[in-house]
Amino acid sequence: MKKATKNDIASIKHHFLERYANAVTELTYQNPYELVIAVALSAQCTDKRVNLITPALFKRYPRVHDLAVADLNELKILLQTCSFFNNKALNLIAMAQRVVEVYGGEIPLEEKSLITLAGVGQKTAHVVLIEYLQANLMAVDTHVFRVSHRLGLSDDLTPSATEATLVKKFKGDLHQLHQAMVLFGRYICTAKNPKCDTECFLQPYCKTKESFKPR
Repeated sequence: MKKATKNDIASIKHHFLERYANAVTELTYQNPYELVIAVALSAQCTDKRVNLITPALFKRYPRVHDLAVADLNELKILLQTCSFFNNKALNLIAMAQRVVEVYGGEIPLEEKSLITLAGVGQKTAHVVLIEYLQANLMAVDTHVFRVSHRLGLSDDLTPSATEATLVKKFKGDLHQLHQAMVLFGRYICTAKNPKCDTECFLQPYCKTKESFKPR
């Protein structure tokens, strides 16, 4: 597969920033507490599904202190339409307990602290910081991974390696580029039947229509 040239990369970056100038997450939240929960639930689950689950969840547990003392079985019922809801329920309670015990009930907004929370890995931490603080970070989900490979931006086999490559090649505006690549992959450069001839504005830079999946 051909790789994107420096000129290609500059043009791709320009088109993404122009097309998705005001892009933000499609997850619904009002504060860092709700954002961390929504992002954690979105792993292996669609944003649309998460947005159907969280209104009742946030109403039942409006504060991190409420979630820290939640009944596990009651929480599982609220999460039961979400993938891996059993593990996610356990992690959410453990996350809340650590936030209360270690961080005084406030969600920490530093990567090193965030990744100490149950269910919050580097990708989740980056998504939270990208969305809430517009941090100059990249996070690679299945959409970003696929788009990166189709455009010749990366030939890495893992999300973490792809992330490092994108950071090196794009350097700045990473928070906006992350949001752009997610939306582009979700609605245009889809895994099946990508909208190449009808909606794609990056066709000149496309290297392949193969549907890449991270290992």
